Amino acid sequence: MSGHNKWSTIKHKKGKADAQRGKAFTKITREIITSARIGGGDPGGNARLRAAILAAKAVNMPNDTVSRAIKKGTGELEGVSYEEYMYEGYGPHGVAVLVKVLTDNKNRTVADIRHIFTKYNGNLGETGCVNWMFSKKGTVSVPKEGVDEEKLIEIALELGADDVANDPESHEYEVRCEPESFENVRKGLEERGVKVSASDVAMVPQTTVHLEGKGAETMLKMMNALEESDDVQNVWANFDISDEDMEAFG
Repeated sequence: MSGHNKWSTIKHKKGKADAQRGKAFTKITREIITSARIGGGDPGGNARLRAAILAAKAVNMPNDTVSRAIKKGTGELEGVSYEEYMYEGYGPHGVAVLVKVLTDNKNRTVADIRHIFTKYNGNLGETGCVNWMFSKKGTVSVPKEGVDEEKLIEIALELGADDVANDPESHEYEVRCEPESFENVRKGLEERGVKVSASDVAMVPQTTVHLEGKGAETMLKMMNALEESDDVQNVWANFDISDEDMEAFG
């Protein structure tokens, strides 16, 4: 299974700790503000806002905090305006990396991102240098334990998914779909009693770079450093690392 799926599982597990120190709240609040600013404050007609509100519920963000963020986005309350950017570059051993940010200070953010790339033997590249290696897909992770693969495939396809990936080394199946079908697939699986461990609209790599040992450790440290930045919303990369190395890092 490509690194983005394993990394999303680690993020899901560490989300509780992030929420305790407010980091998850900071990121999700920015996403809610931006989603409401771009698409309006009604989640019924704004899919991006609906997804942000679901993420807020997943980390137990108070409803009044969500409401204030929406009002800041629509202009009903005064607030900071965030701009969205995608940075591209290479990590150690030529791993392709995409970094999505929401920031109120582009110069500060790009300096921070460049510093992290350099620190972990990577380099920030030009727009378009690695984006072509990825496809935008909805991804829903389902733990394998107690799940019949053929039944999962049947349900997923019925809901509009494209396929179900099964890496023998992974403890989870990955249901993939087009972004516009993501919400229907995720919700449909849960309504049918299928446990969902993580879900997002991700940039899925078309090819991967296998890492192990020191190279794997450096790459995972770089991913973690990027995720720790308040300005960074998502990080995707095309590394492939064994479950053992991922778990050792986790």
